Amino acid sequence: MRQLKKATWLAGGLSLMMVLGVTAGCGGSGSGDSNSGNNSNGNGSQASPAAGASQAPAASTASGKTIKLKMWGGVPAESGPQAVVDAWNKQNPDIQVSYERFVNDDAGNLKLDTALMTGQDADLFVSYSYPRLQKRKDAGLALDLSAYKDYNVDEKMGPDAKLWQIDGKYYGIPTKKNMSFVWLNKDALDAAGLPVPALDWTWDDMKEYAAKLKTDKRWGLLQHEAGYMEQVDSGTAAIGFVKPDGTSNLNNPLAAKGYEVAYEMQKAKSMPTYGEQMTSKMPTDTMFLKGETAMLYAGEFIFRNANNLKDNPRSFKIAFATVPKLSKNADEFKYPAGLGDVVSINAKSANKEAAWKFLKWYADGGMMPMASGGRIPSSKAVNADDAIKLLLSGVDSTYDLDSLKKVVFGTFPTYVSSLEQQVIDLRKEEYEKYLLGKQDLKTTLENMAKRHNDFLKQNKK
Repeated sequence: MRQLKKATWLAGGLSLMMVLGVTAGCGGSGSGDSNSGNNSNGNGSQASPAAGASQAPAASTASGKTIKLKMWGGVPAESGPQAVVDAWNKQNPDIQVSYERFVNDDAGNLKLDTALMTGQDADLFVSYSYPRLQKRKDAGLALDLSAYKDYNVDEKMGPDAKLWQIDGKYYGIPTKKNMSFVWLNKDALDAAGLPVPALDWTWDDMKEYAAKLKTDKRWGLLQHEAGYMEQVDSGTAAIGFVKPDGTSNLNNPLAAKGYEVAYEMQKAKSMPTYGEQMTSKMPTDTMFLKGETAMLYAGEFIFRNANNLKDNPRSFKIAFATVPKLSKNADEFKYPAGLGDVVSINAKSANKEAAWKFLKWYADGGMMPMASGGRIPSSKAVNADDAIKLLLSGVDSTYDLDSLKKVVFGTFPTYVSSLEQQVIDLRKEEYEKYLLGKQDLKTTLENMAKRHNDFLKQNKK
């Protein structure tokens, strides 16, 4: 069993001066991950990779023929990726890149994995979680990058990059800063007489806020499916998924608290039931921007929709809160963050060298057109001021800048979970029974621990 990986997310100089120094420009939306629907970017001209991006290397081939590469990612093409490949293609007529979008869910990732395994056009691809990257590496689909000596991932991306190593090697480059937090309808908070939560608030506080913010036409809280796991893992991450004696710790009291508080909020109707949300496939991002929920537990990818005031008009200001803690004990909590968007080269690609040239350029600023959607490049080669300007350009007045500075660009102790996919799946099977009212919490926790222990015994090294 891999041990939990821990990190400290450094804001990289993203200070208040930088946020307040944003200049007004053309409005538009940005990019995000694939949990949201497609939205027009509308600001391709302002998001030129010239701002902070390294120039693409000159490309040539021995045969003089044009090399064609295809990159697969979860962000809609019009939300930044198309602008990225267009900029590369203009500079590199000998290496032309096209973009293929896959939805970042089970079905979408299966589509990508099938393309990788069956030899379809997939030279580069993005993994959004450690377990999926691990699976692709184990299947021989992600190229070991240690053979390339002309790019130092640790120096460029910082210490958090090591969280994505597998057996001490990189099988992809983590290209952006990851963030998870709570989006707040500040107008709704003001009307309810509630302040923007303190940085150290708890899930009990969240439950109270959700109850006070709900109305007949508005939920108190919505969250993506991944949020159910994160609110539990934020506590378990700090104390370990496996106990010192090598047995499962999935049934720890903090985990129990995480499942219980979600169930209680659903029972109080301050958030939809798990069954209702999953069955109806609630468009949580859109519902928040329409004012149909006062709070949304999500990530930075929502910026692409929130900044797109043409397609998602809103009259309220957005504020931010940290992910709530399950315990007031600081030693029992880690924030879900670190680095993300790990771009790998398909080990089966016939054009690995060309793909490597593109990947280095992409990581060192070529991805800048996606910054307006919250995808802040993690490379030190990128000018952070430029990324922040792209993120807030033209829409800074629609955000509470004080909470944005403290939360979105704060510095917190973080984790990236390396929990195996099989364990994630078995745990989900059990907590779904609880949230659907088919199994009590005690039985749920016992079953999780038993099944996890069986897995640990079978995979003991």
